[in-house]
Amino acid sequence: MKNYINWALRLIPAIILLQTLFFKFTAHPDSVAIFSKLHAEPYGRIFSGILELITAILILNPKTTFWGAVLGFFTMIGAIASHVFILGIATNNDGGKLFYLALIVFVFCVILLLKLKKNKV
Repeated sequence: MKNYINWALRLIPAIILLQTLFFKFTAHPDSVAIFSKLHAEPYGRIFSGILELITAILILNPKTTFWGAVLGFFTMIGAIASHVFILGIATNNDGGKLFYLALIVFVFCVILLLKLKKNKV
């Protein structure tokens, strides 16, 4: 059972991060609008997509989960701060979905970091 929990702690944030890449790398209009509002289009959109891809890969590999969780922790702080201070919780009429997904990834990264500090995952 412990192994399933450890994999769930890795898979859930990785899946969330990977599913957003399509929108960032294909210049989906919603993604372009978000990063335009942040004055970071297109470089911020592409850079954040690359960071999220690296984060997901690192989280999925048990040997690099710690570094993926660290990268995810700081990346999601940026995403959450952008929503709170610039974009608003609900962005492009999404009902807050992107904000809540960022919170989920953030919380899972914190849990991974705490577990890895306490004992090896």
